[in-house]
Amino acid sequence: MDRVLVVEDEVVLASALEDGFRDHGFNVSVAHDGFAGYRLAKESEFDVIVLDWMLPAMSGVEVCQRLRAEDVATPILILTAKDAATDETDALDLGADDYLRKPFSFEVLVARCNALLRRGAPGEGWSEVIAGDLVFDPRRRTARRGHEVIDLSRREAALLEYLMRADGGTRSKEQILQDVWGDPDTRDTNLVEVYVGYLRKKLDLPFGTNMVRTVRGKGYRLETP
Repeated sequence: MDRVLVVEDEVVLASALEDGFRDHGFNVSVAHDGFAGYRLAKESEFDVIVLDWMLPAMSGVEVCQRLRAEDVATPILILTAKDAATDETDALDLGADDYLRKPFSFEVLVARCNALLRRGAPGEGWSEVIAGDLVFDPRRRTARRGHEVIDLSRREAALLEYLMRADGGTRSKEQILQDVWGDPDTRDTNLVEVYVGYLRKKLDLPFGTNMVRTVRGKGYRLETP
């Protein structure tokens, strides 16, 4: 049974999240302030952390920063009512793995958490992933080929990591959409084609390679040169 830590100071919302996660088969722990959440995350093992941005005692941002500085690699999904366009980038730059604005659909939250769980167990998340001369750094969400650093958007990074961790296996558009996007309301497989195109422009085109391969009728895989 997957363990989720919910750190949310709105008692009614925290209770609803606790009940909802339990109904979906999770083992749930709840903290109502940042310091309590930080201590629980340090003292116990969780598979995913749902962390509110604005918390008493210690902000969600500070909790995230501290956990990452202390090499706690548990996937973190930030919840926030903030609406500035830069907030998402700030949260991800500080070490969060995903971001969801309030109000949100609980089904989307669960789907996002499941997508994070499919990326790998805690402890594996910070290890560099290597395929030939391509190296992906999950902590910084960057890739490099040789000495050339390749900047990636959050979605590009998630897609690249997913394909690299498949170890040469083929993944269908539907699998990619489910596992990388993690949103049951997103069914447009054209999104996958678009982001595969983005990866090719950054990973293949400048280097004259064809690592991101289309497998006709089946999907995509990553091949080493």
